[in-house]
Amino acid sequence: MLKVGLTGGIAAGKSLVARRLSERGAVLVDADVLAREVVEPGTDGLAAIAAAFGPQVINDDGGLDRAALGAIVFGDQAKREQLNAIVHPLVRARSAQLVAEAGPGSIVVQDIPLLVETGQGAGFHLVLVVDAPEETRVRRMVDLRGMTPEDARSRIAAQATAEQRRAAADVVLDNVSSAGDLLAAVDRLWDERLVPFAENLQAERAAPRDGGPQLVDPDPQWRHQARRLAARIAAADSRVLGVAHVGSTSVPGLPAKDVIDLQVSVATLADADGIAANLAAAGFPRWPGQWRDSPKPSCPDPAAWEKRMHCNADPGRAANVHVRVQGSPGWCYALGFRDWLRAEAPVAAEYLAEKRRLAELHAGDRSIGRYAKDKDEWFTDTAEPRLQEWIRGSGWRPEEAAAF
Repeated sequence: MLKVGLTGGIAAGKSLVARRLSERGAVLVDADVLAREVVEPGTDGLAAIAAAFGPQVINDDGGLDRAALGAIVFGDQAKREQLNAIVHPLVRARSAQLVAEAGPGSIVVQDIPLLVETGQGAGFHLVLVVDAPEETRVRRMVDLRGMTPEDARSRIAAQATAEQRRAAADVVLDNVSSAGDLLAAVDRLWDERLVPFAENLQAERAAPRDGGPQLVDPDPQWRHQARRLAARIAAADSRVLGVAHVGSTSVPGLPAKDVIDLQVSVATLADADGIAANLAAAGFPRWPGQWRDSPKPSCPDPAAWEKRMHCNADPGRAANVHVRVQGSPGWCYALGFRDWLRAEAPVAAEYLAEKRRLAELHAGDRSIGRYAKDKDEWFTDTAEPRLQEWIRGSGWRPEEAAAF
């Protein structure tokens, strides 16, 4: 199943998006509804809240006095965290139960107001954020909920910032115009991304890619996208020793194909094969066939360059996932070449010139196969000897290389 985490700031329009996704066929798991369910009279959750915050948060009917509890926690971060520590584990357990009951081909949308604050993004195939300018949200809370502007801003300040939510988002829906525009954006997302993603997941296939090499301008979002994908991969299997952003999108300022390359470190090739099913379930199915990098003069043994290749099932974010044994020649080369380009701007410019030459040469191709083959020749004949010289002169060590 495709698991989507839905979140957004208060009064941003998240509930409208959730309803539309449910209408289109999603299985909706609403954390707000569950948060009420787990603190109903007679539950362990309500008993824990009363013990923590006192009998004044229980009304005469034996239920939770939400206004009294809100007055205690919204202005006090420590007390808010104490409340979250009680409620969130109960909500997560109930959510997990509902998700487990959904069918294997389902699109499950979990509506979680504090998804970013509680760091749950890696548990979803996609995180969808609904956003709106702060002034718009304040006006909605004043006009529609009867809040004072001061109370509205206090509620906003108690949540993650817009910047934090956007950094965690795979998709941002900006609710800045009409409800009709927002619903139309949800429909496009459902038809063009969520449904194909769910179908690819169920079939354990990568999202199709057609066409020859096309370089685009560097995108500052590549770094954030790589981190989100890496977090999902790292959470997929304990045999993943680490995940690093490599390839051209990892070099700031360098034009590249709009494909995120990630290197997954494992202890053995047996582990690389062993994690394949869990990577596929996380959204990264195996690319057919056995793969190995082109041997380089510093290590001519072809077997030493063996790896496993996965790609993203998400049609909205192309990614290559190279699973390599930690410390192997290919593993070291991917990190070293990246750091060489980062450290030496003239080398990065030379590499860009070669990529542009080859992209133009293969502009009419229906795939990137010949482009990649020609680029491998440049790596082996031109770049690799100079890279080894840079490594010797700089003292660079692969085990000290940053992941991002």
